[in-house]
Amino acid sequence: MNLRQDRLKRLIAMIFATAGSNDHEAERISHYLVEANLVGHDSHGVIRVPPYVTWLLDGKVFANRHAQVVFENDVLAIVDGQFGFGQVIGEEAMNLGIAKVATHGVAVVALRNSGHLGRIGDWALMAARAGRVSLHFVNTSGGGILAAPFGGVNRRLSANPIAAAVPVRDGAPIILDISTCAIAEGKVRVALNKGVRVPDNCLLDGHGQPTNEPRAFYGPPPGAILPFGAHKGYGLSIIVEMLAGAMTGGSCSNPETKRVANNMFTIVMDPDVFQAQEAFAAEVARFIAYVKTSEKATPDGEILMPGGVEERTKAHRLEQGIELDDTTWEQLVQTCHSLGIFQSSIDSILRG
Repeated sequence: MNLRQDRLKRLIAMIFATAGSNDHEAERISHYLVEANLVGHDSHGVIRVPPYVTWLLDGKVFANRHAQVVFENDVLAIVDGQFGFGQVIGEEAMNLGIAKVATHGVAVVALRNSGHLGRIGDWALMAARAGRVSLHFVNTSGGGILAAPFGGVNRRLSANPIAAAVPVRDGAPIILDISTCAIAEGKVRVALNKGVRVPDNCLLDGHGQPTNEPRAFYGPPPGAILPFGAHKGYGLSIIVEMLAGAMTGGSCSNPETKRVANNMFTIVMDPDVFQAQEAFAAEVARFIAYVKTSEKATPDGEILMPGGVEERTKAHRLEQGIELDDTTWEQLVQTCHSLGIFQSSIDSILRG
């Protein structure tokens, strides 16, 4: 199924409005999920709709909640998401941090108890578009425990992503958005829906043996995702747990927590505070140009900055549409039907 992004957004917004979200929340969830598809991160796109709706109906996430400031001073805010949808909570937390930076040059936002925050690169991009540098560390304190520690075979850690962004004058921001796992769980689910295998050195099955089969990861018995780079990804994952889990007060990975609750530790900085205005932008531009003077590994190769692939993918999918595999599309349709949305309403959106 190939869909224009505007039609897909209307469909997803209709689903969440029907499920209980107000118009603003439904639009924000739709915007960020479809944006993930647009930039090629299908693992964090509309494939997430069925579990989001299930969590909402099961009381594991709540509609129409907002970020609650628990404590703040000039440069710090501790924020509780009250298990609201992360697409709203994350945006509100970032708005708070960006506002503090405007006055004080640096801000730390410790967000706890948010619903799934989606693609963490969105929050880094939000800061970069405001001319700020940012760092983000995210863990999942409950139902998202998916990864094995280095040397182990059982699930003890979440995907524990790290994101960062740097604004670039007259160009797209540099965006780093990585998981400390060898593969994101969402990408395992995408592979499962497409009926394809995952790369080597990503998964263990429920018996602790390497596997390329997505279904073996889900079990029974459930398997585990490996950290990237063996001990290196594992070490980063532990630090993410310390910052996002322990520092925010939202807790590190904890099997006693049954819902998927994200915690995010964010540092936002105004580069103009650190040196003379324009000097930072000039040095970023000089360095990018220098990096790109490297001889290419292949004759038709190209050197891109982090985030460059996503920019190109978005341009392509805006023009050509977003391709959804048959299983993901059928799951979306089934979710609509479960909420009482008639096929005629779906068809009306698809026709534009």
